[in-house]
Amino acid sequence: MKFLIVIVGPTAVGKTSLCIDLARELDTGIISADSRQFFREMEIGTAKPSEEELQQVTHHFINSHSIHDKFNAGDFEREALQKIEELFRYKDCLIMTGGSGLYINAVTEGMADIPEVSLSIRKELNDRLNKEGLDVLAEELRKLDPDYYEVVDLKNPQRVTRALEVCIGTGEKYSDLRKNSKKKRDFEVIKIGLDRPREELYARINERMDLMIEQGLFEEARELYPYKDHYALQTVGYKEIFDFFDGIYDREEAVRLLKRNSRRYAKRQMTWFGKDQEITWFHPDDFQDILKHIKAVMHI
Repeated sequence: MKFLIVIVGPTAVGKTSLCIDLARELDTGIISADSRQFFREMEIGTAKPSEEELQQVTHHFINSHSIHDKFNAGDFEREALQKIEELFRYKDCLIMTGGSGLYINAVTEGMADIPEVSLSIRKELNDRLNKEGLDVLAEELRKLDPDYYEVVDLKNPQRVTRALEVCIGTGEKYSDLRKNSKKKRDFEVIKIGLDRPREELYARINERMDLMIEQGLFEEARELYPYKDHYALQTVGYKEIFDFFDGIYDREEAVRLLKRNSRRYAKRQMTWFGKDQEITWFHPDDFQDILKHIKAVMHI
């Protein structure tokens, strides 16, 4: 029997260091399921493992693609499953980690078979996005599918309009269609969730953002500014700085929004993962308890 150990949790909770410790203990590698760490041009703002950490354990899907590549959750499902099959030839267990619930689910359960929607609906929504703005469409999504509204990245126009076009085109909730898609995998999945008290987590998020800025986040965003409309860059940690560059607000406000939106993103992540009854939750410091739980499931 082969086991995929999935470590999830909100941003800045401590997934990276725990997964490296687990991988060394279990003599295995790590597959990143973070939807932004794939992209090699996005270094500081995605909180990738350091060079030292990458050298300790073999990581897959870190810096594996360019922001100029088309690479979505469906592409990740296909490529990650190929890599997992390859690695399982000589490993009995693998670790997959990330805070992107959609990408985790793509591997563990498969992407939903969502019905095709009329292109006219997509065009109408894109026109409305340009004229009315994202907040108006997000509010409409809240009314049609409050469950998905709670977990979607509301700053991501592609995700919001995709869900909305499905709701309008099918008359069904996007969240309901996504639930009915679980596919059989030829490996067992062990799901571990990491959590901290809210004040502790929020303090870590603020500290991480201060460190990113010190490391050159604004300078990195300046280099990426010409590509700000690329899908990969529609994310917390870059959009706020792009708006600063556009003169929408000053640097102090950009920093405040970086921290606030990162905290809000963490809250949405916990809402998403909190609905998964297969996850067993631990504090990241409880390494021995986590290891004991994994070994019990694997019967080793």
